Amino acid sequence: MSENFLTDVNTQSWANGRHEVQCVNVIYETMDVRTFCFKASSPVMHFFKPGQFVTFELQINGEQVFRSYTISSSPSVPYSFSVTIKRIPGGQVSNWMHDNLKLGDLLTIHGPVGAFNCFDIVSDKVLLLSGGVGITPIMSMTRWWYDTNANVDITFVHSARTPRDIIYYRELKLMDSRIDNFNLNIVCERYENGESWNGYYGFVDQRQLEIIAPDFMQRTIFCCGPPAYMDAIKKLLTVVGFNMENYHEESFGLPPTEAHEDAQQQADDNANIDIDTDDLLQVEFSNSGKSIKIQPDQTVHTAAALVGLHIPKGCGLGMCGTCMVKKTAGEVEMSHNGGITDEDVEEGYILSCCSIPKGDVSIEY
Repeated sequence: MSENFLTDVNTQSWANGRHEVQCVNVIYETMDVRTFCFKASSPVMHFFKPGQFVTFELQINGEQVFRSYTISSSPSVPYSFSVTIKRIPGGQVSNWMHDNLKLGDLLTIHGPVGAFNCFDIVSDKVLLLSGGVGITPIMSMTRWWYDTNANVDITFVHSARTPRDIIYYRELKLMDSRIDNFNLNIVCERYENGESWNGYYGFVDQRQLEIIAPDFMQRTIFCCGPPAYMDAIKKLLTVVGFNMENYHEESFGLPPTEAHEDAQQQADDNANIDIDTDDLLQVEFSNSGKSIKIQPDQTVHTAAALVGLHIPKGCGLGMCGTCMVKKTAGEVEMSHNGGITDEDVEEGYILSCCSIPKGDVSIEY
C-alpha cells in the first residue's frame, strides 16, 4: 500500500489589488540604500512579472501619500517580495522608509503592475543597462533568469557613483562566477581616496559599449536609471542607428511634486466647470448613491472628485494602478500605461484617472 507523503498547503496567489503586508527584514545594501522585505500575514505566493512595481499607500505626518517602487526580488522566491530604496535628500517617502519602517510594521500596497518586464518583452539575448537605484527592475529580471536557469545571453552593465555605491555587488559577482551566460560590467563615475577600482571608469559611452558588448546592436535593451542617464543612453543609441523598437525603459512619469501640482490644477479647473448642458455624460457611483454629469472629455476620477468622493491616486498617468475601480455598466476609453492587467480589464475594472466615459457609466464606489 502506497503512502501519501504530500501535505496540502492552503496558499493563495497574489493578484493586482490592494494588500496589507508586513515588513519582515531590512537589508543594508550601501550607506544610503536599503532593501525592505515583505510578506502577507497568511501564506501568499507573490507571483509577478520581473520588472513590475507596487505602490505604497502611506500616512506620513497625517498626510496620505502614494509612492511606487519596483520589486527587486524575483517571483522565483514567491513567499515574500522586496523593494530596494535609496535615501533621497529631501525625499518625503524614501526618508520616512529609512527612518521609520521597522520589522513587524504593517503597510498597504497596490499592485503589482507594470509593462516593463521580461515576461511581456521576451528575448534570448539582452543588454541590461542601469544607473544607481535603477538597478532594481534589472536585478529582478536577472534573478529570475538566474534562478530558473533560463537560456538567456545576459550582458549586465551597471553605472554607480563610486565602488562603495554599487548595489548588490557581491550577489552580482557570484552570478558572474557561476553561469557562463552572464557577463557582468560595472562602470564607476569616480573613486575616492582609499578606494581601489580596476573596472570601467567615467560614464557609459559608445566606445565603452562597443568594448563591453560588441554585438549590442543585435540585443534587446532594458534600461532603468535617473532621467539624465536614460536620456544619455537613448541619445547614444539613436546616434549609432540602434533599432529603438528593441529598447525598453522604466519610467513612472511625472515626478511626485509635478504630479501633485497637476492634480491640484485639475481640481481647480474642475471647480469652474459649468455642468448644466445637454451633451453631458452621467457617471453614477453605486455604492455611495452619488451621480453627476460631466463633459465628454473628463475622466471618471474627475467625476468622483466633483461629488466629493476620494479615489486614491498615485501617478495620474495610468501607471501605478492605485485608482482602480470596478465599472458595472457603460463603456469608457482607457489610456493607461501598464497600471492594470488584461485580466482586471476583462473583469470590468478600470483606472479612474485615465478612463473617459463614452456614454453613461456606473462605477462600484
